[in-house]
Amino acid sequence: MRSSLSLQRSLFQHQAKQIAQQVQSASSRFRAYQRRYEQATKRYRKALTLAEVDERIAKADVVYVGDYHTLRMAQQAYLALVKSALKTGRRLVLALEFVESRHQATLDAFLAGKLGEKRFLSKMGHPYRGPFDIWPGFAPILELARKKQLEVIGIDRRAPGPRSLELRDVGAARPIARALEADDRPLVLVLMGQFHVAPMHLPKQVEAQLGTTERSSLVVYQNAEGVYWSLARRGEVETTRAVEISDRELCLVNTSPVVSQRSFLDYVEAEAGDAPLDETGIALTFRHLAKDIGRFTGLKVGHAVDDVLVLSPADFNVVEQLSRRARFTPRELKHLERHVLSLESAWIPRARAVWLASMSLNHAAEEAAHFVRHVCVGDAMERERSRQDAFWARCLEEAIGFFGSRLVNPKRRCTTLDEWTWHFQHGRAELKRVAAFTLALSAALRDDVNAAQKLVPQGSDDLFQGISHALGYLLGDALAQAFARGTISRADVRALFRDPFPEPAVAFAALTRQLEPFGRRSQRAPARNERRPS
Repeated sequence: MRSSLSLQRSLFQHQAKQIAQQVQSASSRFRAYQRRYEQATKRYRKALTLAEVDERIAKADVVYVGDYHTLRMAQQAYLALVKSALKTGRRLVLALEFVESRHQATLDAFLAGKLGEKRFLSKMGHPYRGPFDIWPGFAPILELARKKQLEVIGIDRRAPGPRSLELRDVGAARPIARALEADDRPLVLVLMGQFHVAPMHLPKQVEAQLGTTERSSLVVYQNAEGVYWSLARRGEVETTRAVEISDRELCLVNTSPVVSQRSFLDYVEAEAGDAPLDETGIALTFRHLAKDIGRFTGLKVGHAVDDVLVLSPADFNVVEQLSRRARFTPRELKHLERHVLSLESAWIPRARAVWLASMSLNHAAEEAAHFVRHVCVGDAMERERSRQDAFWARCLEEAIGFFGSRLVNPKRRCTTLDEWTWHFQHGRAELKRVAAFTLALSAALRDDVNAAQKLVPQGSDDLFQGISHALGYLLGDALAQAFARGTISRADVRALFRDPFPEPAVAFAALTRQLEPFGRRSQRAPARNERRPS
């Protein structure tokens, strides 16, 4: 874990520089405002369970939840807190920075069903701009409010100039204080930018507005950098869901700050319209990831990464570009086209190209690991094999890719064997079949490799891909856990990247037995806002 921490910090610093370039107008006041937040979140006292977080929230009158606007997980976590707070039976008021106070009437009309989504966003001056817009993160919150008939108040205000942050705090404090002064003493759940919710910022202004009216408050940050890196240094980031910073401050830990950064950069790049992503966006990130993973594993990638073609959903002629990079038969091109349409990322060795199905840091890191692997073994990565050997080789490649992504984002999780059991019992037909093979193969591997070979699916490519993906992720997850515990070393990882796998079934079985428990994470409870995988 300590070794991979340097990789995460390196990526974090690189992305921080990119963000700084996007926010060149940051004033001395902004920097001072940020430093106060950083000082407040520098240390923590102890770890908490999510149940303990819910208990703290239930006892408060106002809860300030820190938001990272471009990270949908931040809004999902807030939504989970709201759902939990509903169980208290108290009247809830949701206070959202997403809506300016001056648009309260528009918000009320939308919640009452008198205004459609498109018109609502347009009247607020926030037209939907595409998949990286922040609206999809807030839509489920307003949907729940409409369903449960919750009061929602807009608390943002326009305040340009050097005192913008302070003025926005004052503007938000007024409607929050008015809600808190109600005789029935509602529970007010605020969602506002992370810097704003530090006690000396918005909470202080609300207290000033309340005057002699006493109300208890709680701050809930999300993925504060100081907390995250401190947990990571202790090797506790993966098993910790929340921490206590002070009597009035908690912090949820649901993803790496690197992922939060990337969401902002993706948002900025999506807003750039015709700006070439292969110059400043995800292609650049992919190259940095590949170099960092190479350095971490002690495997030199040299200038080979500079020649990698990075393709994403923004590229409409993916197959044509691939065919210009390498020779493919018509059948192979059809297979590539099917893969692109499947919305799964892939490293295509022959074309020295990567297809990223989404602007996801996890996907980019996974394919960067595949690229590093290709640099190590060359053509052995796509050698001709029997169907059985090809299956197990793909499982191993998937494991290496998932492991690489976990170096960058230790909070990433895969579908466990327990969850595959749930899918076998309750899933739809195709998913049930994948679950059945995954469970049977994982059990057979421990006892008899030859028996496991006979279970390799025949005929269906979709089944072949689905099962090898599931087993590979399970092995990659087990590798990441073992590496975090120190039971496998960096030298072991380097040897794995360099192994041509002449007998892939034997290699996969050996690793499975070495990395028990395989596919189960008994010490880690599923995140509250994680649904069963589909």
